[in-house]
Amino acid sequence: MADALTLEIVTPEMMAFSGVVEEVTIPGTEGEFGVLKGHASLLSSVDIGELSFTQDQKKTRYAVNTGYAEVTASKVTVLVETAERSDLIDVERARRAKERAEEKLAKLPKEDVEFQKSRAALVRALARLNVAGKN
Repeated sequence: MADALTLEIVTPEMMAFSGVVEEVTIPGTEGEFGVLKGHASLLSSVDIGELSFTQDQKKTRYAVNTGYAEVTASKVTVLVETAERSDLIDVERARRAKERAEEKLAKLPKEDVEFQKSRAALVRALARLNVAGKN
């Protein structure tokens, strides 16, 4: 069994976080899952939503976009398109993105390719607003 659990949150632009944590909760595409040190190895896809972890008994939250998570007994590596820490989310920008997506969705037929893109933009904006609200 591992002595510590290391978490790395990586985006194409940067290492969003790297450090030792007590636990991690990840929004998997098959449902949210938690990881503690000594966890069985697994590979999972990550969905848009809230990723949280506890470090020194303090919870930190990130709004994440889609990607993958690799879990071993001592390390969790999360590779996602975007990751924004809750206290760094621009709430007004997220609200504007939500409003734009809602306006587009109201005008588009469900069969339109743009409908799915706008729906994904809405889900991302809602996730950002939800995570920012827990700051």
